[in-house]
Order: sequence, then C-alpha cells, then structure tokens
Amino acid sequence: MKKFFSEFKKFVMRGNVLDLAVGVIIGAAFQAIVTSLTNDIISPILGIFGGMNFDQLVFEINGATIAYGKFITAVINFLIMAFVIFLFVKLINKLMSFGKKPVEEKPTTKKCPYCCSEIDINATKCPHCTSDVPAETEE
Repeated sequence: MKKFFSEFKKFVMRGNVLDLAVGVIIGAAFQAIVTSLTNDIISPILGIFGGMNFDQLVFEINGATIAYGKFITAVINFLIMAFVIFLFVKLINKLMSFGKKPVEEKPTTKKCPYCCSEIDINATKCPHCTSDVPAETEE
C-alpha cells in the first residue's frame, strides 16, 4: 500500500499534472466570466435586434419544452471561450519564442556546377549529367 501511495505522489507531483490542474481551475473560473459576458451583455444586445433574449427562445412539442435559445447561448459561450483560448495560446507562444534566436538549418542539397540541378550535399557525382562534382569547402 505504501508503494501505491508513493507512485501516486510521484504521478501527482509531475509538472504536467500540476499544470493541467491549474489550467482546469483557471478555465473554470474563466468560464464564469465568459458565461456572464454572453448572458448579461452579448445576448441582450443581440436581443435588441430580435426583440428578446436568446435564453427565452423556446417551443413546445406535445408538452415537451425545447429551449433552443439556451443552446444558442451555449454555442456563443463556446465560440468566445475557444477564441480567447486561441489568443491566449498564441500570446504565450509568442512570449516563449521572444528571446530565442532562430535556428539556422544546414542545407541538404547543392547545385551541380555543370547542369545546375539540385543534388544531395554529399554527392561527388551528379546523377543528372554524371559530372564529377567538387566537394564543398567549409567557410
């Protein structure tokens, strides 16, 4: 049993699990803000043009009430959340790459000096014109 708790502690204390937990907590708190924005600001503003709040849009079939307005509100909530998370991730990625220097990739091909075809950087003979290609020197 002690080994089980030791493994569980090791699992919980890994960085990814803690980051995920923090993200879920912040996401839940942020969802309340987005829900309020949608319910209290966006839906009433859109309701001005439609004459009512989306949450009030319902219809009944054989005594069953279908609240499609609440579904529309949930879709708007989702789109706002997805857009804000997209912007947040984009900002974080930009901040993470801010101090890094771009990595220069070494070329993998070179041009044959005789036929100007692209050939492998290590080639000593051109596969297109069969000319001997001189080795490139490091500068």
